[in-house]
Amino acid sequence: MRKLGSIDRSALIRLASSLPEGSPERRAIFIGLQGSSKAASGREVNVPGKHIFDDAQVSDTAKVFENATVRGNAQVYGDAKVGGNADISGNANVFDNARVKDNAMVGGEAEVSENAQVGSDAKVFENAEVSGKAQVFGYAQVTDRAMVYGYAMVSGYAKVYDDAKVWGKANVWGNAVVYGDAKVYGNAKVFGKADISGTAEILGGTWDGSEGPIMTGTWKGPGVPA
Repeated sequence: MRKLGSIDRSALIRLASSLPEGSPERRAIFIGLQGSSKAASGREVNVPGKHIFDDAQVSDTAKVFENATVRGNAQVYGDAKVGGNADISGNANVFDNARVKDNAMVGGEAEVSENAQVGSDAKVFENAEVSGKAQVFGYAQVTDRAMVYGYAMVSGYAKVYDDAKVWGKANVWGNAVVYGDAKVYGNAKVFGKADISGTAEILGGTWDGSEGPIMTGTWKGPGVPA
């Protein structure tokens, strides 16, 4: 029997999804796909009804495994990996070599791409983007149209939202918030109760919130304008 490729599997998933629920044909396709997934990898991968729901698609060499789910109109492709209890929903896209794991959630129109990783209980929603070699984990949230990329890290209970951008080797953690049109980059460390918003640009230094809300200016560090 010819081994099913990712294109074949995607076509069969679409066909099965178009059939009435409970129909013998639909069940037969899902059972067959489940069997081929087990045989191909020695563990359940990309199983319809366990990992793939609704009109979601998993293609190319992407893998969804363990208790992870992809649903709605979400797509996982390229060489992306989604594992643990991760949930990909809405119109989200996870692709390239991205990894989503643990209890992380990616939804809305969000994208996780390149070599980015999203894990722990982190959430990436709406039109947010996480790319490059960025990491988002802990209970962090990246939402709205925010972007996290480069080698940046967002963790703890930090929130990056609105049109904010975090990149370079910047590190945002604790209860810090970055929002508005703010930019945090370079080697900046933003943590504690730091509040960066408006049009502020933070390109370095250590910010823990003791400096108060920063809404304007370009800064090398607290009290040090660029």
